[in-house]
Amino acid sequence: MTTPHTPRMHIIETYFECCGFDHTFLQGGTSVYLWNLSRAFAARGHRVSIVTPAHGRLDDLRSRYDVEDLPYEDTYTLPLVLDPRVWQGFPAEAALGLRTTAHRIRLEGVDLYFLSNDYLDRLPVTFYPPYSTKGRDLVFFKPLVFQADSVRFLRRWFGEERAVVHAHEPYYHYLLPAALRDDPTKLVVSTVQSNMPIAKKVYGPEVRRLLELLGAKAALPAPAERDEHAAPAAIVQYQQLTHLHYTYPPDHVALYELTAEHADLIDFLSPGQLDFYASFRDTPFAELFERLPMADVVRRNAHKMFVGGCAISDEWLAMDPAGVDRAAVLGGLGLDPALPTFFHNARYAVHHKGQVELVRAVDRVLSEGLAANFVLRCIAGEGIDDPFFHEVARRHAGRLHLEWERVDERRVFAYAASSDFCLFPSKFEMDTFLIAQGEAMACGAVPIATAQEGMAHFRHAEGPEAGTGFAVNRSFAEDDPLLTDALADRIREAVTLWSDDPARYRELSARASAVARGFTWERCADLHLAAFGRLWRGEPAEVPDELALRHGWFDAVRGAPVEAVREAAVAHGAVEVYERHAPLDADAARRIFDTAWRRADFAACERVLKRAPSGAVRREDVDRLRGRLAVAADGRIRYRLPHAERVELVTPSDPAEPSDTADASSTGGQGRALPHVQLLERIAPGEFTGPAPDRPGARLLLTLSSGRVTWDEVRHG
Repeated sequence: MTTPHTPRMHIIETYFECCGFDHTFLQGGTSVYLWNLSRAFAARGHRVSIVTPAHGRLDDLRSRYDVEDLPYEDTYTLPLVLDPRVWQGFPAEAALGLRTTAHRIRLEGVDLYFLSNDYLDRLPVTFYPPYSTKGRDLVFFKPLVFQADSVRFLRRWFGEERAVVHAHEPYYHYLLPAALRDDPTKLVVSTVQSNMPIAKKVYGPEVRRLLELLGAKAALPAPAERDEHAAPAAIVQYQQLTHLHYTYPPDHVALYELTAEHADLIDFLSPGQLDFYASFRDTPFAELFERLPMADVVRRNAHKMFVGGCAISDEWLAMDPAGVDRAAVLGGLGLDPALPTFFHNARYAVHHKGQVELVRAVDRVLSEGLAANFVLRCIAGEGIDDPFFHEVARRHAGRLHLEWERVDERRVFAYAASSDFCLFPSKFEMDTFLIAQGEAMACGAVPIATAQEGMAHFRHAEGPEAGTGFAVNRSFAEDDPLLTDALADRIREAVTLWSDDPARYRELSARASAVARGFTWERCADLHLAAFGRLWRGEPAEVPDELALRHGWFDAVRGAPVEAVREAAVAHGAVEVYERHAPLDADAARRIFDTAWRRADFAACERVLKRAPSGAVRREDVDRLRGRLAVAADGRIRYRLPHAERVELVTPSDPAEPSDTADASSTGGQGRALPHVQLLERIAPGEFTGPAPDRPGARLLLTLSSGRVTWDEVRHG
């Protein structure tokens, strides 16, 4: 039932794959999310519709459901302006003649609309076009065909009906907000499902032509007055290794800008995901991000951002972990049920899920003789192609079970319920909620997981008093030895806890379960409906002061206490902001300097020295700041920073040099130059040495003991 404060709304969910109602159609987690959320909305008395492609599966649907063929037919020509640098041998504009029909299934209070035409019915097994089709096969544009079809369907079928259009993943709906912007009856909410690179771009002439077809009056973003070409080349080139940013030709437009500027609200799956996408703080991308126009886009639209959340399925939460026979489950895998057991469950994605480092850490601790079991599920339809994974599994038979097949959910539940700890060392901040970690925790498995912002809601990084488990620092490096070392340490620590302090282990297990079981679809529906209701009623949105202070958007702060502003200024090294609210006395100067030093924000340290009273900062601290880098007569550099765990020298390459990761289909044939990365030798705690750069423009990439990753300059003399 709707509450008196929540109007009854028509909510239209739209995404490229909304098949979570039937496991035989299921491709990804977003589909499950959409179905569960839609059912929760319908249970509250709202009218709910789902619009999605039929993917050539109408006959399958007819065999199990009552499919209604609707009196809808849309015949039109879709123009595709092709980037000639990518689509070589194709015409400048491809004209796709389409005849789209619509079909409906009514299920559990939800109306599901399936759109069908020659393009939407292609790829009936995988649904999604493989990236290899880009520049080779126009089926690559199947998601773009759906965008145009869905806008036309929403207009024609629902007409003047007022509705909230809830679209998912900007890459799959970037036309919708602009196309529907001037329709007062359609309120558009854009959900960021994954942490795709925020500045990911698409070919501008293609977008312009499609918006013209759809009658959208919104203009494309103007060319940027500032872009990455003005940033240090070493920092720009290094982003290829972070999976956070890529460079595009100037005739491309950022798809997140199209959605953020024209959507009415922007939805995130967790508070940490919103925070990450707002500033990318403590990552190798943060400095570059602040130089990009996208940083202005984010700040300009921050008032639209809210957390709708995500959840663990009702079916999973309804199963009873106590009903699982641990001895039978582990014994059936050839493992010893008497030993502490660690569980990992994710798709096989070595860079995303930290699986190379995980297998290295497991190999290390088992080779040392640690008495423990490991159940590692790295799901891959074609199998695991890295022979090292299989080698480690053979070496530790009887202690390690490795599998990659998709299995029934009850079997996965049995694994989780039979485990004492769960391992989720995800990297590059690609996870936005991580349902699999929540599922394992709901069964009582104590987490060992990365301290990523997008996973912070599981509270494994909060420390022993309030936390649920163990954390390892975030990682933005491929095959990261620091992550491997940290995982091995946490695994040993976990086994010691399990063996020596069972009461403490049980406390963590109970807390982990309680935290995870709080993420329900009812709670998720509440969060969404509160935001949708405000939008429906036309209530203005403002940037919360807490969010503005957390990200240093001091111009957006409206009513925060002066003390809160001063503390945020200290945290951000914002000396000028502090001075607007209080005198920069010696104590304040030392606090800002010390905070900036711990963050390796040396520019902020220098600002303090310029404005602080004489003698406020100790002479030895000034010497430590300005003497952190030295270049010896033999040409070697020596770098000293007590809280650095790793220092890398990043030297830009000539853009003309070949790159193993050059992607002509994304860069218009220009390729993407990779930098030269040299790991400095760690000769003592906090001391590093290595050869000086042999060309100008080098930067030092610092990984701090806190997990923060940031940049420093290389200065001579």
